[in-house]
Amino acid sequence: MNTAKTLLALSLAAGLAACSNADQAATSAQEAANSATEAEQAAQHAEATGDMAAAQSAQAAAEAADAAADASAQIAGQVGTSDDMTRREDLADSAEKAADAAEQAQDAAEEANAAADGDNNTDGE
Repeated sequence: MNTAKTLLALSLAAGLAACSNADQAATSAQEAANSATEAEQAAQHAEATGDMAAAQSAQAAAEAADAAADASAQIAGQVGTSDDMTRREDLADSAEKAADAAEQAQDAAEEANAAADGDNNTDGE
């Protein structure tokens, strides 16, 4: 009886960990998508100033954010397909790192926009 309970507890814990990894990866992918959107807005604002150097820098950063967001989303999609718990954790961590890269690219786009004295995003992000 105790063995059955232990096995049940372990399977529940593994199931919760799998959900947690998938949730973490999905959250990372959403954050990366938000960063890509914010970076694109910053690039559009920089372009509107007419400062082509800043606009080009902001656009390059926005494209990098978009690529990182795509990578994060693709990685997040793989988390649920893996039966290996360590692999799911690694994938979730990779999705989070891609989201971090998207956020850094967003920051670069916003800095280029600020250098061009472009309009700022005022939604607090």
